[in-house]
Amino acid sequence: MGIILNGHTFDNNEGRMPQSELRLIKNALEYLPKSEIKQVPRQTRGIYVLYRQRRPLNGQRKRFDVVYVGLARGGIAGRVRSHIRTKGDMFTHFSFFEVWNNISDAEIVELEGLFRHLYRFDANANKLNKAKGYKLLGNVRRRTESGEWL
Repeated sequence: MGIILNGHTFDNNEGRMPQSELRLIKNALEYLPKSEIKQVPRQTRGIYVLYRQRRPLNGQRKRFDVVYVGLARGGIAGRVRSHIRTKGDMFTHFSFFEVWNNISDAEIVELEGLFRHLYRFDANANKLNKAKGYKLLGNVRRRTESGEWL
């Protein structure tokens, strides 16, 4: 249903930029074989995940282990290609989550840090990660544990 103004009906999205269901994530593709890296547009900023596909168990469709969570400020495709060249035997698939243009690089770093922090004790997810946690999130947790809630 549109809006009627001065006898003219406007579609609710007429004249507006496209909207996503999410505040941070603009576009996403998941569980692509690494050979499909060309599906990622150039200069795509955001978070990406590398997976290793496992054999399905007892009728399961597909199974993947997270091998690495990373960020790209200037191009996810380039980052994944670099991983393919240097550590391509450690993963089989990838996902990417493009952020909106108004999301700052610092916010992307915070997102990646949160995911890295969540997976810090997972042996599979940390195979490629050099940084095992996210220091700033650790600081927030310690402050909160000490009773200093904001």
